[in-house]
Amino acid sequence: MKLLGISGSIRKESYNTRILHAAAKCLPEGVTMSFSDCADLPLYNNDLDQDIKPESVERLLRSIKDSDGLLIATPEYNYSIPGVLKNAIDWASRPGYKSVLAGKPAAIVSASKSVVGGARVQLHLRDVFSSTLTPVVPSPPFLVPLVQEKFNQQGELVDADTMRRLDRYMQDLVKWVGRMNDR
Repeated sequence: MKLLGISGSIRKESYNTRILHAAAKCLPEGVTMSFSDCADLPLYNNDLDQDIKPESVERLLRSIKDSDGLLIATPEYNYSIPGVLKNAIDWASRPGYKSVLAGKPAAIVSASKSVVGGARVQLHLRDVFSSTLTPVVPSPPFLVPLVQEKFNQQGELVDADTMRRLDRYMQDLVKWVGRMNDR
């Protein structure tokens, strides 16, 4: 099984990108995760959305198509989805109802310095994924509040409770993606 991790943050020291890498360490044998960087995607423009798309867009579309499922890790900006992530979804959602996102199993995790942990972005992202026909894992939101307290100076996830929850979430995600793809 191949999963694709997409971060909603392009910040060099992004906690959400770190969460993706910590999640990859929780994967069972036979499951891999690659990562997609959304920093170089041009803003969605229908004029550019032709048979031949910008190379960064083609790379994103291939990565999604070649994966069995997605893991999105995103911060919350102004109670919603960061522009870089929404832009990636806009590119990947074309053509409508037949895009690489249609039917692609996805999961969402969010990390935030606040005590809310990014709960509102998860609601908005689930709404957006309903319009792209992207099934989202039916589980309670995976939130990492006060994320700045969960990592050491080297950027490693060291909070035992978060690691335990993340491990369980990833095990459950792998099982769910397997069931979704067996349909």
